[in-house]
Amino acid sequence: MAQIIPIRDLKDTSAISERCKKSGEPIFVTKNGYGDMVVMSMDVYNRTFAEVQLYKALKEAEDELQGGAPTVSADTFTAEMKTKYEKLLR
Repeated sequence: MAQIIPIRDLKDTSAISERCKKSGEPIFVTKNGYGDMVVMSMDVYNRTFAEVQLYKALKEAEDELQGGAPTVSADTFTAEMKTKYEKLLR
């Protein structure tokens, strides 16, 4: 469930930090009753950023396919990767 706090509650930074870590979700901060900013732990930020990067890469791949980019079968791809990186597998 979304956590929403007024900006005046940011005075107790230790409590906010603990709350961010404990909840595992962003905390939405309001100013004069309107959304103003979001506070989150580094773990939540890193997880969210990684998801955004993944979705961006998937979108780029999807756009390439829609644009007519050539495709290869999974078997061909796997064989090519094994050949290319076989030194790392040893």
